[in-house]
This record gives sequence, structure tokens and C-alpha cells, in this order.
Amino acid sequence: MHRSRLFMSESKRKLEEISFYSDALQEDVTLLVYLPSNYSTLYKYSLLIAQDGKDYVMYGRTPRLIDDLMNESEIDRTIFVGIPYKSVEDRRDKYHPEGNQVDAYIRFLAHELVPFLDKTYPTYQMGKSRVLIGDSLAATVSLLTAIAYPHTFGKVIMHSPFVNDAVLQTVNSFASPSLLDLYHVIGTEETDVKTTQDGILNFIEPNRLLHEQMKQRGYSVFYEEFNGNHTWKYWQKDVKRSLQYMLK
Repeated sequence: MHRSRLFMSESKRKLEEISFYSDALQEDVTLLVYLPSNYSTLYKYSLLIAQDGKDYVMYGRTPRLIDDLMNESEIDRTIFVGIPYKSVEDRRDKYHPEGNQVDAYIRFLAHELVPFLDKTYPTYQMGKSRVLIGDSLAATVSLLTAIAYPHTFGKVIMHSPFVNDAVLQTVNSFASPSLLDLYHVIGTEETDVKTTQDGILNFIEPNRLLHEQMKQRGYSVFYEEFNGNHTWKYWQKDVKRSLQYMLK
């Protein structure tokens, strides 16, 4: 069962806020669904599913970018689905590789959210037409979800993912890297990132190790290091290119 209401974004485009009950998580999950301005049920659409969903609306301006890029025929027809987090603690529980709800959250994405979206909207219903996107821990759980369900989620956009030994081990042990297309950026100044529970961490070195491991294992991945730190000031500048690259 779900409830929905409409509210206006800063650009006067409509987002639908849907309250979705998850059996896997045993709680209501908020979805922010954006249908592009020229949306029509006569066509099929790709899905862009964002962890840190409100941030990708407010800071990433993703719905506006989708409209602009679609109007310029630079990306495929795309529906945006953002999943906001409830609190810093909730975010860690669901997104961190060792979070106590991460497995349930991944099951929710694959077994509950995707069937709901495919039933509600005219989607392609193919793995490569579903793109997961996230920043920091949200990027990490997006990657882990695609590895767990590569036939469901075929593409991942990662802005400065959190990487630890558990992530590296998961990436290294995945048997079918060719099923995934990945987009991965990290800032050269991400050497002392403040985290909620893990203290101050160097993000760039583990990300470089992650990329080297992906290359060795044969993943299809776009990788770049930008001049900047672990903030939306730099991720926002990259969202447009990431959409052009992964939704073309």
C-alpha cells in the first residue's frame, strides 16, 4: 500500500512524494518520483534510482537535468526516483557495508521497489535500463546492490564512494563483472573526510585501489579524479556528465 502527494520543486516541476511500506525494512519508505515534462504512457522509460534522494533533487538538480538532457536528445527517456534518508543514523544503518539494515535495504530495492515501479510506470524492465546513483555511502550501497542483483540493476553512478575491505572483497569476488556498467569519480582532495562514526578517513587511496581492482577483474568502468573534496560543491558539477554517460 502506498500514499502519494504532489509538491513543487524549486524549478516549478512536479515531484510526486509516495509513502511506500517495505516488508523487508518493516517501515514506510518515502519515494520522490519525477516524471519528465513530456512524460507519456505511450513510451517506455529508463529508471534513475537515487540513494540520498533529496540531495540529488536539491543539490544535484537531477530532475531539471533530466528534462534538459531529454529535450536535447542527449539521454534516453528517464524517470527519476529518489529515496531520502530519515537521519544520519538511518543513513548509516541502510547504506554502510556493515550497517545493521543494509541487507534489508538492498532486498527492498530489488524485490519491492523495482516491481512496484515496473507495475506503476511504463519501464523497459531490463537491468541495463535501471541506473543506481549515489554519493559517498549512498554510492557504496548502490554498488553493493548492483553486485547482489546484476540482472536487476545494470548500471551504477558513484560519486566518491566509501570504500573499505568489505567493499573491495565484494567487488573482487563478483563472478560476472561484464554484467555491469559503472561510472566512478573521486576527488583528489578527499584525504581527510569527516565521517559520523569512523572518524577522519582518507577516501582517495581506497578509491584508487577499488579502481585498480575493477580494472584487473574486467569491470566496464568510467573513472576520473576531479580537483576537489568530499562535498556537493564538486559532485553537483559532475551530475550532468554522469547522466549523459550512463543514460545515453
